Amino acid sequence: MAAKRKRGAVAAGKAKRARSAPSAGEAVPEGGPQERSVPPQEYSIPPPVSQGKWKNKERVLIFSSRGINFRTRHLMQDLRILMPHSKADTKMDRKDQLFVINEVCEMKNCNKCIFFEAKKKQDLYMWLSNTPQGPSAKFLVQNVHTLAELKMTGNCLRGSRPLLSFDPKFDREPHYALLKELFIQIFSTPQYHPKSQPFVDHVFTFTITDERIWFRNYQIIEEDASLVEIGPRFVLNLIKIFQGSFGGPTLYENPHYQSPNMHRRLLRLSVAAKFREKQQVKEVQKIKKKGTKVLVEEDPTEVVFETPAEEKPVEIQLVKPESKPIVKDKKKLRKIQRKKQKKLFRTEG
Repeated sequence: MAAKRKRGAVAAGKAKRARSAPSAGEAVPEGGPQERSVPPQEYSIPPPVSQGKWKNKERVLIFSSRGINFRTRHLMQDLRILMPHSKADTKMDRKDQLFVINEVCEMKNCNKCIFFEAKKKQDLYMWLSNTPQGPSAKFLVQNVHTLAELKMTGNCLRGSRPLLSFDPKFDREPHYALLKELFIQIFSTPQYHPKSQPFVDHVFTFTITDERIWFRNYQIIEEDASLVEIGPRFVLNLIKIFQGSFGGPTLYENPHYQSPNMHRRLLRLSVAAKFREKQQVKEVQKIKKKGTKVLVEEDPTEVVFETPAEEKPVEIQLVKPESKPIVKDKKKLRKIQRKKQKKLFRTEG
């Protein structure tokens, strides 16, 4: 009966040793029939992808309130795809207060938050917050375009780390410098993150134009280092910066911000002003038509080419003409004419 082997034990005659190159201290025998060259190491195990330790444990919670449209939902999904260090959560009820988000972030073990707030089913607001201490910033999101649109022809590796490119204006004013640090902590993928790849093949650009922040995402092509837009793209109109997370004292308020309600009201007023102007022009034209006409003096040369018409003799009729009977029925009219003819024949006879 064969003896049982223990786990991990190797049979006596079947043990194999891996061939390895001789070390620097060992001498290689020279000459003789036993001389042969030692081959280099045949099998090599590649090193792990992330050799370092994940130290910067930034986690971003990306979710929204109820009432968002399909475009906002796609934008939120695109940001989750581009940010491997993000987490998702269910939609928040509109009746809940915003400071409840701090508790949600604590439950999800997140220290940053991107919250999309929808109002009137047409206005979209974005909150960027450092939970739970703050600061936080509120933006109005405009001109949203998602990854699924055909205009975006670029492509990048899923989970790759992006470069962040900022406009020089971010270093000139203090409120922009604060937003720059907030963007860096939220949008940059931490190094050696388990879900990230150790490649850099796309760029997040933040540009300030018309008192707004324009977000773009470009792919870096290796051949000539040119840029191709991937998406998504959107414009952030800053409203306020708060000291706390989703509230607290106001650190900065944008004087150039105009609410969507005010913008729509001004559009309606401009349309009404154009309509009133047209009505006033019509009334002025009516008054001009009804006004007294200016009499033009007669031109004496107009009578030169007029020829007088021949005067006809005036005939005066002394006998009253006979009245013709008005008969609607044609048969009755014929009978009356026959009776008159018979009377004429009788008188003549």
